[in-house]
Amino acid sequence: MNERIRVPEVRLVGPNGEQVGIVPIAKALELAREADLDLVEVAPTARPPVAKLMDYGKFKYESAMKAREARKNQAHTVIKEIKLRPKIDPHDYETKKGHVVRFLKAGDKVKVTIMFRGREQSRPELGFRLLQRLADDVEELGFVESRPKQDGRNMIMVIGPHKKKAEARAERAAARSQNTGPGSD
Repeated sequence: MNERIRVPEVRLVGPNGEQVGIVPIAKALELAREADLDLVEVAPTARPPVAKLMDYGKFKYESAMKAREARKNQAHTVIKEIKLRPKIDPHDYETKKGHVVRFLKAGDKVKVTIMFRGREQSRPELGFRLLQRLADDVEELGFVESRPKQDGRNMIMVIGPHKKKAEARAERAAARSQNTGPGSD
């Protein structure tokens, strides 16, 4: 930036993006002072380096705002966990399945863990069948990201949503605005 640029000449770009041409560094600095702007090196590896006349403080502020906006719109991947037992009651299974459905609709991944105790460990096929049943039940909302794996006393499977988190958020916002539209008193 400005006097820190240590090359004899630069390819100068004006404040509105117009090409000025290859000029000596002294003339480029003089033009920057006259326009009350900074001379900023934008492509130091080019031959000759490219420098632009701009308000550096404004440029830094705008780039910080763009980065902040990008972070705000970024979707955070969340893994929700549901724990089951191999001998689960049908009603309890339906409740747990409802939680998995809710998480997948929100765009989150779900880690389903089956906990084995005592003699149940000798029957891992019960857990495998339960996980397969759950995967089949929520097939329209998610897909099996990692197949069921035995991990000590537990069997683990990960289900990923078909919809991205941002899509799910936009869908919920659209539904909410539709419900609170004119005439919904």
